[in-house]
Formats: sequence, C-alpha cells, structure tokens
Amino acid sequence: MTKFLVVFDVDSTLINEEAIELLAERAGTRDQVAEVTERAMRGELDFAQSLIERVATLQGLSESVLAEVAQELTPTLGARELIEAIHELGGKAAAVSGGFIQLLGPVKKALNFDFERANTLEVSEGRLTGRVLGKIIDRAAKAEALLEWSKQLGVPIEKTMAVGDGANDLGMMEVAALSVAFCAKPIVQEKAKIALNERDLSKLIPLLPL
Repeated sequence: MTKFLVVFDVDSTLINEEAIELLAERAGTRDQVAEVTERAMRGELDFAQSLIERVATLQGLSESVLAEVAQELTPTLGARELIEAIHELGGKAAAVSGGFIQLLGPVKKALNFDFERANTLEVSEGRLTGRVLGKIIDRAAKAEALLEWSKQLGVPIEKTMAVGDGANDLGMMEVAALSVAFCAKPIVQEKAKIALNERDLSKLIPLLPL
C-alpha cells in the first residue's frame, strides 16, 4: 500500500536546467525563448500559448538533438536523496513537466521516480516540426495528473505534496495537501504553504512522511 505521493515539477525543480532553452540554443533562439519562459513562469503569459510559441522556434532541428540535450540535464542537489527517502517511507514520487517526454529518460534513470507526464514534441522525417502532439501539460493538466495518480494509488489527497517553482505549478499546488515553492517565482512563493529557497531538495526530507 502506498502511504503518500509527492509530485514534482521537472525543469528548475528536479533538474537544474530549463530544457527548452538548451534545445533553443541549438536552434539559435535561446534568448527569445528564455524571455518567453521567464514571463510564463511569472504568470504573465498563458502557458499553453507560450509553449506553442517557443516550440515553433525549434522547427527543423534534428531529432538527434533530443538525445544530446537529454544527456546534458543534471539532477538538482538532493533530488536523488529525497526520492530515496520517499520510497523508504512507503511513498511514491512523480514528475510532471511542461517540458518534453523525449528528454525525461535519463532523468528518470538517475532519480528513479515512479510516474512521469510531459509534452511530446512532434517529429517528422527525423526533424522537429515545431509543434507539440496531443494535450499540452499546463497548469490544469498538472493538477489533473496529481489527482489521477492519487486515485490510482489509493492515496488520500491529505497525503499528497506538490513541489514546483513556476506559475504552471500552481494548479497542482492548490489541490495537494502540502505545497512547496522551491527557489520559486514570487507568485508561487506567495501561494505555497512552504518556501524552500536553498537549492537542495534533501531539505524537504524532514517533511516526510506526509
């Protein structure tokens, strides 16, 4: 029986990077994309629209770039220790990302989380089309993922935690019993129950089990 569930944002939370910016660097659009990312995380732009705009700048990139960038992503200090502690105490860890499923493989292998959900970049004839396939993982979708995993595991909502840093994480933070703003934007710091401003996820271990 699963005792509790912790759901993490990925970019700038479980990992140190904003993965879309590394992809944009390959496309020569990093500055443009970084500015849009920043505005979306502050809650100034609709996330889905901002993602569509940013992904459009990646059109024509070789699919091989995805594997290269995936290898460049680095786990945040303390992430591995925190997820190990979650498992030892009978919990499950999940990652839900406004980034891309194609980049999560090495991160999952390094951190050993139990579930993941992210956007899918469309690829045609070995190149990115500049489009996202299927439903975009926005604020509402992150909340839905937490509720879905909680139900699937038989974990009551009172035993759930959400950890993130941007406006896109506010939905899952609202539905979780405990919300943690991790080195987060001001709007997230204001709304979360706990703020951790030291970049070390192992500092959350004392909050376990929920």
